[in-house]
Amino acid sequence: MNDLFERDEFEPSTAAARARVADVRPAAYARTRNALDGDVTRLSPYLTHGFITLPQALAGVLQRGPLPVDHKLVYEFAWREYFHHVWAHEGEGIFESLHEGVLPDAAYARELPRDIREGATGVPVIDQAVRTLYATGYLHNHARMWLASYVVHLRKVHWRAGADWLYGHLLDGDLASNHLSWQWVAGTGSHKPYLFNAENVERYAPAPWHSRSSVVDTDYDSLDRLARSPRAVPGGRGVPVAEPPLFATPPSALHAGFGAPAAAAVQGQAVRVLHAWDLADPGPAQAGQPGVAVFDAAFHRRWPWSARRWQFVGTRLQALAPAQRWWGEAAELLPALQAAATCSGTHSAHLGRAWKSLPWRDVPRLFQAPKSRAGSFSKFFSAATRGLRQAAELAVD
Repeated sequence: MNDLFERDEFEPSTAAARARVADVRPAAYARTRNALDGDVTRLSPYLTHGFITLPQALAGVLQRGPLPVDHKLVYEFAWREYFHHVWAHEGEGIFESLHEGVLPDAAYARELPRDIREGATGVPVIDQAVRTLYATGYLHNHARMWLASYVVHLRKVHWRAGADWLYGHLLDGDLASNHLSWQWVAGTGSHKPYLFNAENVERYAPAPWHSRSSVVDTDYDSLDRLARSPRAVPGGRGVPVAEPPLFATPPSALHAGFGAPAAAAVQGQAVRVLHAWDLADPGPAQAGQPGVAVFDAAFHRRWPWSARRWQFVGTRLQALAPAQRWWGEAAELLPALQAAATCSGTHSAHLGRAWKSLPWRDVPRLFQAPKSRAGSFSKFFSAATRGLRQAAELAVD
């Protein structure tokens, strides 16, 4: 693997998140964001896990100068909130095709082929993407799109199989952003399939990713015909790399820090309830409150993580809740928390319906979403920014 992303080490701290915000250069971002070595923010792990919010991130960027509301960076932030807007309205529906894509769902395989999992397709852009994913837990958005397009439109694998696999290995895996992005590429969440070719790769990626003389070295009309054909292109011509394991429980190095729910430990206290998507520093109102970190075993059975992600989240929660890190089913965790005098915390849709009973704060949003389900990103953005000209007019923290 080339060393393009070797600098992408993500320290699990709010200081590291703020440093990423301080490094954002909006003009360079707008100019180079499509390039794999471009000036993108790499804030996604910190946004997914709640180290900072989108309003805080934009406020930090605006300290260095104003931005119009239609700046490319603002659009990128809006995509994240749009996907969560869709999730709020569709619920479990985001894990099924929102509408039929290029081919009926039944035309696609439901398992990801081994050569894709092992980065051994023989198509350099795909194999480099897989190797980068495994080595860093991170992929540039353009590389994610190339990977998804190849999996769905050329190898005829259902987008859900690819989305589940990618989520497990991403440090920034967000169910709404990840799965709805795959649907956008597949054409089940958009009006047409996303396709790419070798020329596009050469424009935006370094030499080791270039893919001349491969299946993507053709014109877009030919790629469109391939996408609309039920026949998969062959793969399996590269040198394999081992796929890292995914864990439904914390790896052994972290497991000792987790215990069963203990109502007696929080009896009569005001506690801050922490989870994997709320890793921010405590606010003034929470100062001095003991933290209780909760891990819902049912969630992790359904959505296992890489060791890297467990380490990222586990290290942070150890700092925030050194004494109480609980592992169990929601039916065990919630009654134990009821022993506390009060509970506070920030909700996440990742927690599931059972957790809505706690008195959560809502995640601060940057955009005022329409009450009804927006049928597209453009309609969401138009409704959320109507009458606004400057990014500072949004819900900046």
